[in-house]
Amino acid sequence: MTIDYSLFTIFIPMLKEIIISIQSFFDAHKFIVKNKLWKWIIVPGLIYTILFIAGLWLFLVSSNMAIEYIFLKTGVKGWLDRSQDGFLSFLFIVGQVMLRLVLLLFYFSLFKYLFLIIGSPVFAYLSEKTESIIEGKDFPFSLGQLMKDIVRGIRIALRNVLWQTVYIVTILILSFIPLVGWIAPLVAFLVECYYFGFSMLDYSSERNKLTAQQSIHFIGNHKGLAIGNGLVFYLMHLVPFIGWLFAPSYAVIAATLSLLNARKNHVII
Repeated sequence: MTIDYSLFTIFIPMLKEIIISIQSFFDAHKFIVKNKLWKWIIVPGLIYTILFIAGLWLFLVSSNMAIEYIFLKTGVKGWLDRSQDGFLSFLFIVGQVMLRLVLLLFYFSLFKYLFLIIGSPVFAYLSEKTESIIEGKDFPFSLGQLMKDIVRGIRIALRNVLWQTVYIVTILILSFIPLVGWIAPLVAFLVECYYFGFSMLDYSSERNKLTAQQSIHFIGNHKGLAIGNGLVFYLMHLVPFIGWLFAPSYAVIAATLSLLNARKNHVII
């Protein structure tokens, strides 16, 4: 029996990056308290929370109609009613749950990119402010540079939503397959974590003069930092209101700190 050590060379560095990214959220809290950045946390957090609640209500209403429409048009519901098979009915119920979870992640993805576009000026500033304090660098304000940051953030968001939609639609199709489809929400969740973390890390990439293409290549080679950032961001949503309030701004500060920590620990160059 031979062991494929190439898998270890891929997953061990990624695991290190995920751990660094998770730890950076705790560092972000200390950093925010020490430097009294609460006004930059609360204001965008309140806007995000209001939009999130409104969007969640809209999803709950629309998803029921969408799922009913899908199963009626495909004839699956009628076929199950005629078959009266208990096991098939069980698979159908589980499939409905998996489908709802994938649709929820898809909705959340679209909602997230809308908020990232709206909040890009604040997030760009927070990322810059974080690195300025940690590294002792001065990033003088430039309206022209701010506009470039906003345009770049929108372009990256549109690029990511396109690719993520392709992946989510593929996963959505897989969710209809019994048993195999049961892991679809997990795969969709990891994809969602990666692309959210990607957006948070790109603010630092832009400030360090990486082009959009160079940033895509760099973050693609350090997926663990992106996945870890997105993972904690979504886990914070398990704490109603408080988690929703803090999640966006904590994520961008944590992403900046994770890159600095990864360089410090020689995880990345």
